[in-house]
Amino acid sequence: MAKYKALLVGAGGMGRQWGKNLKACDETELVGWIDIHPGAAEKAAAKLELPGIFTGTDLADGITAARPDFVVDVTIPEAHHDVTLAALAAGLPVIGEKPMADTMERARAMVAASERAKRLYMVSQSRRYNNNLSALRRLILAEIGLLGILNSDFYIGAHFGGFRDAMKSPLLVDMAIHTFDAARYLSGADPVAVYCDEFNPPWSWYQGNAGATVIFEMTGGLRYTYRGSWCAEGGHTSWEGEWRAAGPKGTALWNGTTAPVAHVVKERGEFHSKSEAVEGAVEAGHEGIAASLRDFLRALDTGQPPMGECHDNIKSLAMVFGALESASKRQRVAITV
Repeated sequence: MAKYKALLVGAGGMGRQWGKNLKACDETELVGWIDIHPGAAEKAAAKLELPGIFTGTDLADGITAARPDFVVDVTIPEAHHDVTLAALAAGLPVIGEKPMADTMERARAMVAASERAKRLYMVSQSRRYNNNLSALRRLILAEIGLLGILNSDFYIGAHFGGFRDAMKSPLLVDMAIHTFDAARYLSGADPVAVYCDEFNPPWSWYQGNAGATVIFEMTGGLRYTYRGSWCAEGGHTSWEGEWRAAGPKGTALWNGTTAPVAHVVKERGEFHSKSEAVEGAVEAGHEGIAASLRDFLRALDTGQPPMGECHDNIKSLAMVFGALESASKRQRVAITV
């Protein structure tokens, strides 16, 4: 018998992916599904062969009827605030999709609601749960030392169609938080200030700015630079980006796809020091939302904060809104949480 009963809110594409993961996890039972569009939850539940679960359009009704142990919020970003506050007020822990909220003010209110309710609120920053990325983090800690420079490149020509094509800042708002959050994960540093140049190349098929170059000042003196584009045709990076991390003992590289490699200084030279390549050990295990779900469940079991716990994840969100503010003002801005 499953240990935890889940109520899922949102029956779109990501909501259906979450439905599959909840069904596949031995520790969870999906007991209810909510979507504001009449019939959407019923249709999604039927497709996943989940007869008998509660379906409807009202979250409060779902909580009363399904009696869940936690809520999964896979709604649009503008709805995250209301769904999360309602679930926490009902005494239920919440795991929600990124980004936490559509404004920093709402995000702060969500963190405060978690504190008042004394219930866990976690953002599923699913791309953090990548086994190669974890190997890179371990490699940096073991072989490179405290980072002074961290660089990432993200170049993908994504012809989505739909709402992204009309967004004002599709790259920064829709995708960059994954890479920014990974930078915090790899470095152990938090944002202090940012300068961002956001732009849109003349050939872009997006109405808003699909390119950005960003320099973050981080705690400990680290400089993290991000270069990215949603409209770079050909020569794509991976969805995880390409990374270079430089510290006192060498440099670690990751192409976003295969195991990372560190070039570790073994002998100081007169001009170039001699280095040795060390490949990171990649451990097997769940990745993506399957892994974030299990991290959430471990937190419920143990009380230990998971990755993406709201007090931590809001710092990654602040990097996005700081970059947007800097781009609009065309100046360096301090980042506050």
